[in-house]
Amino acid sequence: MKVIILAGGFGTRLSEYTKLIPKPMVEIGGKPILWHIMNHYAKYGYKEFVVALGYKGEVIKNYFLQYYTLNHNFTIDLSNGHVDYLNEHSTDWKVSLVDTGAASMTGGRILRLKEVIGDEDFMVTYGDAVSDVNIGELVKRYQESGKLAMVTAVHPTARFGEIQIDEEDYVRSFKEKPQLNQGWINGGFFVLSPKVFDYIENDLTTFEREPLERLAAEGQLKTYRHDGFWQCMDTVRDRDLLNQMWNEGNAPWK
Repeated sequence: MKVIILAGGFGTRLSEYTKLIPKPMVEIGGKPILWHIMNHYAKYGYKEFVVALGYKGEVIKNYFLQYYTLNHNFTIDLSNGHVDYLNEHSTDWKVSLVDTGAASMTGGRILRLKEVIGDEDFMVTYGDAVSDVNIGELVKRYQESGKLAMVTAVHPTARFGEIQIDEEDYVRSFKEKPQLNQGWINGGFFVLSPKVFDYIENDLTTFEREPLERLAAEGQLKTYRHDGFWQCMDTVRDRDLLNQMWNEGNAPWK
């Protein structure tokens, strides 16, 4: 089953970094968040990726063109350009890098990959969030559902600390930025039937609007509820938090 990663947005809320590189290339622990997402899927045996490129897609293309060299030590003979790799080890991923348009919306990017995906079920996720969602269980639930689509629902992390106060103004509970127990949001990590392509009209279609709304209305969209870790990287604060977790050895997605 192929995994589409949407990596074409402008990342305006991370403009400190995305003026030069696309958002999926912003690093956590010295590796692009895109690599972390792919590594997560690979852990469950899903190693065939289709990266939907847009804004500064050439940066992502260059990263993968140089991936082998960047991730190995080597000796180069400058007289003839011959390279010998030291302690060589391979990453058995297959990565397709496809330009899906500079201004395409999420649905349009998915639709442009129809021929690459073919007639098989496939997965879709965003290029800016990490999680410890169990991909194997997600796929199993999708297959058991018999429906055309499944979306992973997550609890967002509160932006501010939560205080529970009793009738006499005593603080009975204090939690700094807890994960909210009420309410679910779209966490990405979709599993989809190829029939979902028929729900997408063109480049201007936002996948999270008409297609998912129609699938839900027709009873063809089910949810996989994930109560574990999930964190998007929308802002510099998010990026710093994820790096702190990684550097402290407390990265649940690792």
